[in-house]
Amino acid sequence: MGVIYLFGMDAYFESKFVLLLIYFVSMSIFSNNIRFLRGQRSLSQQAVATELEISRVRYSKYENGISEPPIELLVKMSKYFHVSIDLLVSVDIHKYPMEEMLKLPDNRIVLPVAVDDLGNDTIEIIPQKASMGYLEGYSDIGYIESLQRIALPFLTNGKYRAFPADGDSMPPFRNGSYIVGKYVEGISELKPGKTYVFITLNDGITYKRFKETKGNSVCVSADNSFYEPYDIPFNEIVEIWQYASGIFPEDFEPGDYESYNFKEMFRELKQDIKDLDRKVSGRRKSS
Repeated sequence: MGVIYLFGMDAYFESKFVLLLIYFVSMSIFSNNIRFLRGQRSLSQQAVATELEISRVRYSKYENGISEPPIELLVKMSKYFHVSIDLLVSVDIHKYPMEEMLKLPDNRIVLPVAVDDLGNDTIEIIPQKASMGYLEGYSDIGYIESLQRIALPFLTNGKYRAFPADGDSMPPFRNGSYIVGKYVEGISELKPGKTYVFITLNDGITYKRFKETKGNSVCVSADNSFYEPYDIPFNEIVEIWQYASGIFPEDFEPGDYESYNFKEMFRELKQDIKDLDRKVSGRRKSS
């Protein structure tokens, strides 16, 4: 029992050490961030402390990592520096030019446009085999930075990302294809008849044509008539990217998508069965 107890205590202290380590790392990032943001504005500690309605000594303790601000002060700092709480405590802001970042409403950011050695804008590629991982990593800067990139010089003036096509709902895109989308900042920017990559909590990556807005949802449809239109609630939408270009596999042929119209095929098959049934019924009556 003594050995088990000691082993259990080791595990206990190890877990406490990990939690403390995470805490100090978080505090270090936060301290560096508010010091950096203050420096960007060329403000003194006293000037910031006055705006936050606290003493300079108290504020200096936050910059030095000695104290942790209460949540109400953290909210005030977030509003004062115009940076989300999530970024303040978890992202080393000085590595990323804030004015070039696309800020999202739920405390996230889209990384600024990166360029290659030739100065061309680069586009992150979401892997085919790990597309569902994007739903877990889309808000993780480390994950986004780890993605492979390509340069498409004809795509400029925006933030682009390449998503894998899946299934047969949106011909001519099929498995092996990539859909390059331009980031859309809000649902109000959606245009009826245009196609978009919707990142949703339930379906992950889905590429559909926008039809209309219905109350608190958007109605989308597939180009393959086999599939019925459906609604996506606003609260399930994580990101939206408007179609900008496509990357197709080597064996792609422009007419291939015609074979995906299964609904029409079933209609013809159903009609053939009816015609055959009429012929059989007619023969029975005549005999």
